[in-house]
Amino acid sequence: MALRLLMLGPPGAGKGTQAARIAGDHGVPKISTGDMLRNAVASGSSLGHLVKETVARGALVSDDVIVALVRERLTEPDTASGYVLDGFPRTVNQAEALDGLLDGAPLSVVEIRVPDDELVRRVRGRRICERCGTTVSAFDGDPSQAQACKVCGGRLVQRSDDSEQVVRDRLKVYWRETQPMIGFYEGRTTFRRVDGAQPPMAVYQAIAEAIAAMGVKG
Repeated sequence: MALRLLMLGPPGAGKGTQAARIAGDHGVPKISTGDMLRNAVASGSSLGHLVKETVARGALVSDDVIVALVRERLTEPDTASGYVLDGFPRTVNQAEALDGLLDGAPLSVVEIRVPDDELVRRVRGRRICERCGTTVSAFDGDPSQAQACKVCGGRLVQRSDDSEQVVRDRLKVYWRETQPMIGFYEGRTTFRRVDGAQPPMAVYQAIAEAIAAMGVKG
């Protein structure tokens, strides 16, 4: 069975990193909403112009537009052997639309579940280089462990939106908006939940095992 995988997980769960690794293992593209939006604008297509105008107004891109972008992306040749979705769908409406796009093809869903306190700890330990923008993480919230960027030697600082209160507010929004969609998928035989509080390699192994258990061959 071809890999058609949806990765779910809150901010700080490592979802994007794991999605990229799994996609690389299977030789399929990682498809993210952010990339699709940027590519649509850069393409100059009619859909891209609509996205650009929407963003310029400070409005949210509608479900219809997002679904249209995904539909267009899934017709490209590099998706013939599968893909990993990261950031789409975000709502039950989008999930229902994705089922329509799949037209009966199986979708594997893996949720990386991490306790909120662990997510806060991770994000508080994240630092960004003032000079080159490199992000460094996993310092257990102790800035004394990260003094200088290993890439360029620049000073590592904490982002203003990485404070504990901001992170907890983001998590509240995530659970409020995403929990209904998790419920939409978790009763399916192609849904798996993995413990994201483990070390990254252990999380990766758990995801790989979950995918294999759902009948996907690498």
